[in-house]
Amino acid sequence: MNIEHFFSTPIWTEHKPEFLDSLNKASNIHIKKARSSKESKDHIKKHGDFGRSFHSSSLIKENNFLDFRKYVGQKSYEYLDYMGYDMSQYQMMFTDLWVQEFAKKGGGHHSAHVHWNQHVSGFYFLKSSDKTSYPVFHEPRTGARATKLKMKPDIKGVWNGHDQFFIKPKPGTLVIFPGYLEHEFAVDYGKEPFRFIHWNIQAVDNLIMDNT
Repeated sequence: MNIEHFFSTPIWTEHKPEFLDSLNKASNIHIKKARSSKESKDHIKKHGDFGRSFHSSSLIKENNFLDFRKYVGQKSYEYLDYMGYDMSQYQMMFTDLWVQEFAKKGGGHHSAHVHWNQHVSGFYFLKSSDKTSYPVFHEPRTGARATKLKMKPDIKGVWNGHDQFFIKPKPGTLVIFPGYLEHEFAVDYGKEPFRFIHWNIQAVDNLIMDNT
């Protein structure tokens, strides 16, 4: 029997360590600022930093992230082109880019969510290891999730029947995926630092971009 695979969801990964030193240095001030906000200080004073995720404001206009944005924008363009879209009609536009770091005492995590109306989302991991949190992706087809069956107990690898997939990132790991793909971050145990950059990109029609 001939078997074809349709409606797949591509996730691109790449090891890109050359951005690590400059982006870790550039992000330090933004993480420090997030930790020193009144809301963060009040929480830490009462409960410690357990369970916290320290989140910068938007970094889209930060010059220290310019080369990285250009690279990610180009890769996102190539990603959408790979999916078959006519990218001659569109331009990449960052709608947000930020850096975040999970609590030193552990407990940091993110519940499952999607980025609505975003064509491309992604991560770049600045500090991570096999002892830190990691992203978990969920089956995006609601019909497949509603009719999920039990998997074979001895099966290895990732199969079409699986409804979750995770990546254990190393520092310098770049991940690109569609914004509709539901994802979360596993609970971090605070054994080692965990910091990453996150972003969203829309493919905007050339006619709109040319008139802005």
